[in-house]
Amino acid sequence: MTSTYGATTQTSPTASKPSIERSKVLLLGLRRSGKTSIQQVLFNDLPPKQSFYLEPTMRIAKHNYDTIIPLEIWDCPGNITVDSLGTPLSHFRTLIFIIDIRDLYNQPISKMVEFFTAAYRANPGVNLEVFVHKAERLQEDDKIENFRQIQERVSDQLLDVSPDFEQLPLNFHLTSVYDHSLHKAFSTVIHKLVDSLPYLEDLLNVFTANSQSPKAFLFDVKSRLYVATDLSPVDTATHNLCCDYLQMLTSFGPLYKSERPLTGALPSAPPPSEVVSPAFDGSSSSIQAQPDISSSEPGLEETYPSASTSLLSSGSPGTTLTYHKITPHLALLALLPTSVFEARRGLVEYNVVFFRDGVKQIWEVESEARAGRL
Repeated sequence: MTSTYGATTQTSPTASKPSIERSKVLLLGLRRSGKTSIQQVLFNDLPPKQSFYLEPTMRIAKHNYDTIIPLEIWDCPGNITVDSLGTPLSHFRTLIFIIDIRDLYNQPISKMVEFFTAAYRANPGVNLEVFVHKAERLQEDDKIENFRQIQERVSDQLLDVSPDFEQLPLNFHLTSVYDHSLHKAFSTVIHKLVDSLPYLEDLLNVFTANSQSPKAFLFDVKSRLYVATDLSPVDTATHNLCCDYLQMLTSFGPLYKSERPLTGALPSAPPPSEVVSPAFDGSSSSIQAQPDISSSEPGLEETYPSASTSLLSSGSPGTTLTYHKITPHLALLALLPTSVFEARRGLVEYNVVFFRDGVKQIWEVESEARAGRL
């Protein structure tokens, strides 16, 4: 059965072994810490406000998700132990432990140390991540203080277990389902699982240099996780802006369709349509978008929608945010000076074509390697 991209598919423990190798991610935490809500909000488009009504996880649920790499996410109940997991920890490439920022820390930290030390003994190369979750519940000062206390208590408990674990490579993230901090944190988790990440970063560096772009991201369209970016630092405001723009396009894109000719070949590029929408800074902006054309029907050529919006700000040079579909699953979002985009739009589109070809080649090699054909 072919899995549908864009939503996780749940597999039963007795399901047959998949034909491709999936990177396994283990979600751990106490009851009501937010494990299931993280998975549902990121991969199944659950509105964050509805996460409050999710039922507690009573047994291990395995969810498959296909992005630049195929993932298998294990959502575990709060009472899971190393012995009751039923699978060696060496089979997981990443362990994510979720801690409620307002919880009593002793019990979750003890459980986390138990899992992390066992996983590190089984596989010293495992990625160990800590999500200090539900950060929206506290004021900024209290949030930072609790975050610091959790890190200190984890370090103390690891030292109590063994001095060898004092320098255990842990990564702490402050997250919430009500903003983009969760997307940014999970994106960094994905980066460590993508073996081809250096090649994707090189492609983005070449694109930004040749297009005079200060920042570019390669996003997974459905989950809004960026699977790669160029080497310039990631600014939180820029990341949030790209996430909002991508969410807007994916929400309204299915409402627009282009008219297909009844006979003859498809046009090489459909004429762009103009839509006026509110800009992110409160002013108006124009969006030029090529309507999305489904290529699932036989005989239809694959097309790649694009869009752009001008970010208007008084007293400073204008900036344009561009969107280009790279594959059915991935999109390139880049910031460009408006003057460059208007004067050299053809050059930018030309660079996108070469970027798309490079990403496709990397994805094909990755797929063949996981299927055991290389």
